[in-house]
Amino acid sequence: MSKHEPSLPDLGALEAAAARVHRVFQTPQYCWPLLSERCGAEIWVKHENHTPTGAFKVRGGLVYMERLREAEPGTRGVISATTGNHGQSLAFAARRVGLLPVIVAPEGNSPDKNAAMRAFGAELIEHGSDFEAAVEHARELGRERGLHFVVSYHPWLVQGVGTYSLELLRALPELDMVYVPVGLGSGICGMMAARDALRRKTRIVGVVSEKANCYALSFEQGRPVSTNSSDTFAGGLAVREPNEEALEVILKGVERIVAVSDEALFAAMGHYFTDSHNVAEGAGAAALAAVLREPDAIAGKKVGVILSGGNIDAALYAKALENA
Repeated sequence: MSKHEPSLPDLGALEAAAARVHRVFQTPQYCWPLLSERCGAEIWVKHENHTPTGAFKVRGGLVYMERLREAEPGTRGVISATTGNHGQSLAFAARRVGLLPVIVAPEGNSPDKNAAMRAFGAELIEHGSDFEAAVEHARELGRERGLHFVVSYHPWLVQGVGTYSLELLRALPELDMVYVPVGLGSGICGMMAARDALRRKTRIVGVVSEKANCYALSFEQGRPVSTNSSDTFAGGLAVREPNEEALEVILKGVERIVAVSDEALFAAMGHYFTDSHNVAEGAGAAALAAVLREPDAIAGKKVGVILSGGNIDAALYAKALENA
């Protein structure tokens, strides 16, 4: 399907992906004075919470589904595993091109995200104790039902999500640093692709949860390192096995990876509300949480933070606002 495509898309591939995405939407980047004051730097927020599904993943979904329809016109449906944003993305994009989306989510997954996936047209199945268990079941079910399995990291997805980085780095060519949350790696790999394609000097910092730090450990050791659990409330960061292809790219172009606590994520969610009146989910607040942890590294600089999504359950969000 795409085995011969490079590990990172070039400028032509990113622009072709952007043409597909921009038929549907673009997102803004704003410098919020109160956030900048709080951080001690010029902070620019890329608002991926302003997409049709409330998260950046839909960019990849739009590109993937259109290219799948072109490459395999006989495909009738797709299946994948998710904790929420990937599933909403696939449901939204699959329905646009006439495909049936089947999504497997772990048991106990966010009720609000499950409801959103169903609303976007997905057949939702809850199975397994965590993301990896859901993936195994989705693969098995896909074989049984003859559905195309969509992995969470793929060149077409990277091309799609890389379009937010293309927008950001074209709008802000002199950006010193950008902090990017890391789940399985499509977002940060898309950022590297855009930076390199545009020949920017922007330094890239990845952000993970302290409770799901497989990419931080892998970055330190220069090889894939899995963890026994990924017990963070931030579903977009809850990964315990790094994707080897994504890790290979990350090791070549990321300056460092920062791990933040759940408490720091809750605090950053609150700061987004008080300082910009934006809603951020746990993973969406990760970049800001990392920036606040590194005042010396960012002092006086122009810094980008990716607010990757705003899909958070009301009860969890209430907790974030308690001390805001």
